[in-house]
Amino acid sequence: MTTAVGAATSTARAALGPDAAAEPIGVPGIAQDRAVAVVGTGTMGQGIAQVALVAGHPVRLYDALPGRAAQAAEAIGARLDRLVAKGKLTADQRADASARLLPAADLSELADAALVIEAVVEQLAVKQELFTELERIVGADCLLATNTSSLSVTAVAGALEGPGRVLGLHFFNPAPLLPLVEVVRGFATDPGAVDLAHATVARWGKTPVRCADTPGFIVNRIARPFYAEALRCYEEGAADPATIDAVLRESGGFRMGPFALTDLIGQDVNEAVTHSVWQSFFQDPKFTPSLAQRRLVESGLHGRKTGRGWFDYGEGGAGGAAAEPRTAVPQLAPASVVVHGDLGPAAALPELMAEAGIEVTRQPAAEGGAGFIELPGGARLALTDGSAASTDPFDDTLRFDLALDYRTATRIALATADRAAPRSLDRAVGLFQALGKDVSVIDDIPGLVVARTVAMLVDFAADALGREVAGAHDIDTAMRKGVNYPRGPLEWGDELGADWVLGVLENLHAAYPTGRYAPAPLLVRRAAARRNLL
Repeated sequence: MTTAVGAATSTARAALGPDAAAEPIGVPGIAQDRAVAVVGTGTMGQGIAQVALVAGHPVRLYDALPGRAAQAAEAIGARLDRLVAKGKLTADQRADASARLLPAADLSELADAALVIEAVVEQLAVKQELFTELERIVGADCLLATNTSSLSVTAVAGALEGPGRVLGLHFFNPAPLLPLVEVVRGFATDPGAVDLAHATVARWGKTPVRCADTPGFIVNRIARPFYAEALRCYEEGAADPATIDAVLRESGGFRMGPFALTDLIGQDVNEAVTHSVWQSFFQDPKFTPSLAQRRLVESGLHGRKTGRGWFDYGEGGAGGAAAEPRTAVPQLAPASVVVHGDLGPAAALPELMAEAGIEVTRQPAAEGGAGFIELPGGARLALTDGSAASTDPFDDTLRFDLALDYRTATRIALATADRAAPRSLDRAVGLFQALGKDVSVIDDIPGLVVARTVAMLVDFAADALGREVAGAHDIDTAMRKGVNYPRGPLEWGDELGADWVLGVLENLHAAYPTGRYAPAPLLVRRAAARRNLL
């Protein structure tokens, strides 16, 4: 018998792109006059309390350290003052909010709460002890939520007599500013509790997404390749951090490069999350941490907070955004090219070349062959397919990287086969420069930078969808809202085509037969279904 939930899951699996969001029907959320309690008054706890307070709830603050709750209330009041100064709150709204904010000296003062959110230290025993005590204090209808980012919600609830009321509400820091909240259902969480929490968070003006209790939830699970592939490219000597960051920003469309972003997050923090997820997945090679990042952490170079990480943030240091990428010197563009076959995701290039005054002749590709651009002299320039250019049987071969949008991209990465003629590289560089692009020539590694990163993001998202970690809409929403990706990875995969993504992964898997690039079963099925339709 197929349930409504089962039918929705089947619909989501039918395509890699977004499905309709599954919203609870008739669930208004926790009433505004019911108290919300926050336990733990550090930066995250204060931020969550501010969100609930501005949404109109009475808020109780508790911290195990005497005096901390009162200090946190003062700090929240100061932030409310700044909102008044910016015109985002009126003086009356600020006064009303302050009247509803009450520090608690004892957990018993949280007895009337309809929702308790803990933001205490990331130690399982501490969270279990806290919730066990709260279970004896609060009412039977009170939800108990953990803001954990690394522990199992199921394990947190495991010590309770009534684990059905326990769920995860994973806010992102700073909670008042970032919209995403992962609503995590533990193994024993009641569906009604998830619906109620989801509706409440949505009424607070946040963007809630539902997910199962798996390591990393949605964002910290699916985002791993964004960091890992950049580190892998660096470890293989493809390019320096500034160049890899620039290619991912200016070609891939990402807001920040992974090296600058991990410097901002903290190398120690990012590496710890990576290591935790890897261990939680029983050291699955897809999640293997980076030795280069481990050495950086061991050296005490944790990023901006220590003044230096991948980039120097001290006096006179360039920092991540200002670091100069490797950029090719100007070269002459070829007067004409021949485009053989279909360029796939790079199909916009012939039109751009024609607009730049380059004569473009179209020829069909050889039967079964991939499309490519023939440069004067006979060199073949093709979009990377996940293999190294040097493995192509044609000697004079060059590969260029994937772009989010070839028209708006401002930088392209190029690699040349070991046997290619030096003049061919100059012509390829000149070609992209004529299109208004900066060019970064990197070493000939399989998949280059953007293509291997995006293919792995699509793969991780497809794996999460196939394992019912979350629905397609929630996965794409989480990655756009949580880490500012230019597209949701499943949507991106649909635009590129499952066949193309699968081909890149299969070639990467052939180059690195460790299991790291083995494609997700759902992606394989999706590509097969598409082939059968053609």
